[in-house]
Amino acid sequence: MAKTLLARNARVLVTMDGARREIAGGGLYAEGNRIVAVGTTAELPESADEVIDLSGHVVIPGLVNTHHHMYQSLTRVVPPAQDGELFTWLTSLYPLWAGLTPEMIGVSTKLAMAELILSGCTTSSDHLYIYPNGCRLDDSIAAAGEIGMRFHACRGAMSVGVSKGGLPPDSVVEDEAAILKDAQRLIETYHDPERFAMLRVAVAPCSPFSVSRDLMRESAALARAYGVSLHTHLAENVKDIAYSREKFAMTPAEYAEDLGWVGPDVWHAHCVQLDEAGIRLFARTGTGVAHCPCSNMRLASGIAPIRRMRDAGVPVALGVDGSASNDGGNMLGEVRQALLLARVGFGPAAMTAREALEIATLGGAKVLNRDDIGALAPGMAADFVAFDLSAVGFAGALHDPVAALVFCAPAAVALSVIDGRVVVREGRLATLDLGPLVERHNALAARLAGA
Repeated sequence: MAKTLLARNARVLVTMDGARREIAGGGLYAEGNRIVAVGTTAELPESADEVIDLSGHVVIPGLVNTHHHMYQSLTRVVPPAQDGELFTWLTSLYPLWAGLTPEMIGVSTKLAMAELILSGCTTSSDHLYIYPNGCRLDDSIAAAGEIGMRFHACRGAMSVGVSKGGLPPDSVVEDEAAILKDAQRLIETYHDPERFAMLRVAVAPCSPFSVSRDLMRESAALARAYGVSLHTHLAENVKDIAYSREKFAMTPAEYAEDLGWVGPDVWHAHCVQLDEAGIRLFARTGTGVAHCPCSNMRLASGIAPIRRMRDAGVPVALGVDGSASNDGGNMLGEVRQALLLARVGFGPAAMTAREALEIATLGGAKVLNRDDIGALAPGMAADFVAFDLSAVGFAGALHDPVAALVFCAPAAVALSVIDGRVVVREGRLATLDLGPLVERHNALAARLAGA
């Protein structure tokens, strides 16, 4: 018989279900990895195998991160890349990333996932597009299994180096036939299409300036033959637009459409410079966008028109992006920045706190093509997190605890449950020892930097 779990007495439980309920004194009852009942504590069973009292807490669905490069946690704030825009930043870091090892991929993935989990994230994608020295996506997948995060592993790739007009050095690009063969292997080995899957695989050539047209088209064909999603970077900054116009005589959105890279099985990271025609195209085709506000600010890429995208019907989610272009992986912090950046660009009505939370939960679920996460309701995955309202950062904000999660300084989770399993308890990661992980991560980061 499946283990049962009862969470009760929450100050507020935010369902994000169809009714967008905010239940005072709320809770939920789960059997195994799925939710059976949600409501006030009085409406729920009185006992379970595990009972968790969440008095004084806000409970929300687990946050969903739809764009990351977890290996980049090894190269935060590298001096040559601190003050550059996207292309300068990339060319400063490619030589360092050429020194990555399989252990570095595994350790950095666990570190990045720990950071995400402690900030309220329960599901994350990762876009690994560089594979030197025997590195494989399998290294990331093993790390996710160890820490217990719901994971969408994206088989990224770069195939066009500087000698062929691309941005990356030739030393870090791969043969296209080998890329496609490995992507097929990964799908066949790991991808789980069932509801409540803990692991899915996506096909994810890196960007228009690092892969060929052929690889983009062949990747789309491969993904659709297996029923998996497609992911890449698109329209990130003005140089990205200029490159697309010069090389392809198209805007990035036109290029994506020409290659078959639109549809509900596709999501693009950034889209800061997506034009009105591109917004209409994405809305018409159900093509998703992973909005990464911290990275866009850090690299001065601009302010993505998220209000216009959402009003047009574009599926929009959030991503923390790589920890070398964000220098953090705090998912609740990303929710806050999405709110603030939208208002800087387009006024105080551009986004509310509850809209920001919706983008980070239901938005992420939709972009990742999932109907089992992002909301707390019977039949959904038992993925939820709780924040302790007695924390100093919430003092004076308890008249609206839900908005406080977004407006106030980002807090760490007190509790995280992923797939019905307690992963964070009383603010501490329960699935691995964080101290030795951080120590090893720092040692590997120093080695990668040549220190």
